[in-house]
Amino acid sequence: MKIDLTQLVTESRNTASQNIDMLSTVDMLQVINNEDKKVALAVEQVLPEIAQVVDAIAIAFQQGGRLIYAGAGTSGRLGILDASECPPTYGSKPEQVVGLIAGGHQAILKAVENAEDNREMGAQDLIDLNFTEKDVLVGIVASGRTPYVMGAMEYAKSQNAMVACISCNPQSPMAALADVAITPVVGAEVVTGSSRMKAGTAQKLVLNMLTTGAMIRVGKVYGNLMVDVEATNAKLVERQKNIVMQATECSREEAEQALTQCNGHCKTAIVMILAGVDAQTAADLLAKNNGFTRQAIQA
Repeated sequence: MKIDLTQLVTESRNTASQNIDMLSTVDMLQVINNEDKKVALAVEQVLPEIAQVVDAIAIAFQQGGRLIYAGAGTSGRLGILDASECPPTYGSKPEQVVGLIAGGHQAILKAVENAEDNREMGAQDLIDLNFTEKDVLVGIVASGRTPYVMGAMEYAKSQNAMVACISCNPQSPMAALADVAITPVVGAEVVTGSSRMKAGTAQKLVLNMLTTGAMIRVGKVYGNLMVDVEATNAKLVERQKNIVMQATECSREEAEQALTQCNGHCKTAIVMILAGVDAQTAADLLAKNNGFTRQAIQA
């Protein structure tokens, strides 16, 4: 299969770094840092598209659907990283956000040759997950043309699901296939073609926004506090106490007491204190208000 990379922005040569191998270490790093500064500005240009996908993911979550990432190489690993961080941060179920990578689990640590060129496997991985129209698929590839991801996107479209993509090359085949294309154009990489750098950073920023925004939209954040955090280690036990104290301005002792009474559930403890109710009533209020802390307190 002949692939023409000459038209891809991510494969172009960066004039700012053409002599980077001749620079001092500090000057070399300055070039990298100057290029990195462009990434957030590129992401800013696609905030409307990111917002569309955030809202679609939130609706899917509320209807029992899932967010599925499909990627290859660095992009696939970033999707898996983002998915794996949702349960400890937001108390979400592990199956609610899932990351798929061309080549499967072994590709997380080591490149699997030719896996990204397997279009059929992209579809098969979604079939194996029982992907349905209730789910949202986000394809992630810097180039915007990887067959594995294209295969997954085509299958998701055939199921009438919402399909989005994140790539860093304008007018890509993925963008043409997606319902919403998120395309932060970060320009040529410092090391030509090394899309784990600026392109990877842009993708990570977008992924942060997608899951953070969706989790906020479904009530897993109160103010700017992660009120569904699960206390799975000593640090997070302490974080829960601080969250309750910050949300309610109560004492440490009151926070500990409330958390004990509600089996370590921040939202319930906060509603208990601010609404002046017991643990069961607080839990009932949260259930009646779809888990939204602010509405439960107001109710």
